[in-house]
Amino acid sequence: MIRIGQGFDVHQLVKNRKLIIGGVEIPYEKGLLGHSDADVLLHALADAVLGALSKGDIGKWFPDNDPSIKGIDSKEILKSVWKEAKNDGFRIENADMIIIAQRPKMADHIPEMQKVISSILECNLEQVNIKATTTEKLGFTGRGEGIAAQAVVLLSK
Repeated sequence: MIRIGQGFDVHQLVKNRKLIIGGVEIPYEKGLLGHSDADVLLHALADAVLGALSKGDIGKWFPDNDPSIKGIDSKEILKSVWKEAKNDGFRIENADMIIIAQRPKMADHIPEMQKVISSILECNLEQVNIKATTTEKLGFTGRGEGIAAQAVVLLSK
C-alpha cells in the first residue's frame, strides 16, 4: 500500500522568540510565534504524515488551546505522529519539503535539518529533501512578516 500526504504551515515572525526550523535553531533577530516552538517545517511534515494516514492534522492531535503542550518542541510532535505511522505499519519512502522565507537564508542549515528529520523518521538522509525559496519580496513572507513551509510524503507498507 502506498499513501501520499501533503502539509502546509505558516507562522508569524516576532521579536523575543527563537527561530527554530527543521528542528534546528537558526540565529536571527526574530522567531516564529506559536503555541509550540512554531517550527513551520516540522509542522508541515507532521501534517503531511497525518494526511497520508487519513488521521486529520496536528491541530486535532496537538490543539493550540491545550495548556499542557504550551511550548512543546516540534520534534516531539513529529515523533508522536511518526510513532502513529509506524504502529499502522508504514515506513517512509521519501519526504520533500520547501521553506518559504525571504530571510534568513536557509541553505547553510538544511544539512542539519535533514539529519534531524531523517533521525526522527528512521530513514536515510537521501529520503529527506529540503529546499528553500523566497517570494521575491512579495507577500507576507517577502516583507519578512512570517515564514511558511510545505511538505509532501510518500509512505508505504
